[in-house]
Amino acid sequence: MPIMKILTESDLRQIVPLDLDVVKCVEDAFRALAVDSGVRMPPILRLDVPDSRGEVDVKTAYIPGFAGFAIKISPGFFDNPKIGLPSTNGMMVLLSSKTGLVQALLLDNGYLTDMRTAAAGAVAAKHLAREDASIATIFGAGVQARLQLKALTLVRSIKAVRLWARDHFKAESLAKQLQTDLDLPVVALADPTEAISGSHIIVTTTPADRPIVRASWLEPGQHLTAMGSDAEHKNEVDPAAISRADVYVADSLQQTRRLGELHHAIEAGFVAPEQGFPELGQIIAGETAGRRSPDDITIADLTGTGVQDTAIATLAHERATTSNVGMAFEN
Repeated sequence: MPIMKILTESDLRQIVPLDLDVVKCVEDAFRALAVDSGVRMPPILRLDVPDSRGEVDVKTAYIPGFAGFAIKISPGFFDNPKIGLPSTNGMMVLLSSKTGLVQALLLDNGYLTDMRTAAAGAVAAKHLAREDASIATIFGAGVQARLQLKALTLVRSIKAVRLWARDHFKAESLAKQLQTDLDLPVVALADPTEAISGSHIIVTTTPADRPIVRASWLEPGQHLTAMGSDAEHKNEVDPAAISRADVYVADSLQQTRRLGELHHAIEAGFVAPEQGFPELGQIIAGETAGRRSPDDITIADLTGTGVQDTAIATLAHERATTSNVGMAFEN
């Protein structure tokens, strides 16, 4: 009988740390999305729960050559921290691409999503930020703010970090923690313009529904990765920044036209609805250029894709099988 694995968050933390293998896993998924016509990735299924400031996304993708495909259920309830609960959780189911039988139930509470999202930020910086980038600015003070910085250190020699968050106390607390964990100088700044000025890489990691980064703040040579706009109402970056950028890159152009920062630039009239832009996977594959000059302003609009989930779920299952981690059941 086929064997199904059940893996807990504890199991997954043990076998899927944030490392260069995870970054490569996500990088390869982006490449497949751009160049493999056999990839199937339907639109995100989304449910809003406005009374609780909550949302639930369901994502999936089939990648040719992969033994399985993942279906992910990803809730985000952003008032949870007020009652001592994490704002995100969730689970993934990995099914056989041959039989449709369940290969693994990944009870990750959103951990794998956190890992693949952080890795996506690293991939964007690897292909779009200046090679000599050493100063990073993170907007936000949650889990993803911490992970995005750690991921950046895997692909660039970061030597100084600035943090900004609406809650300055949280930013100061995170700065102290990161300074210890990463052995880097980290400072929390109350003024967002000061946090951005002179920085090389900027990453926004918030659920903001109105811009927290103005187009006029961006300077030549900077790279901005926007992580938070994974729903129609979310908006971290001034829509004018998209038209001002020398290079704008989507994780999935179909998605960013509907719910990313590009969506807001189109609504505001800064970008034509059908204007073409490269996807991150095309740059990875060498099909189109990314940064062309050290002075380019580059923006990566990352809304989260099902191929990332299938890729990291497959990696987790492979590592669990090799390491004999998790509970095995006859399916």
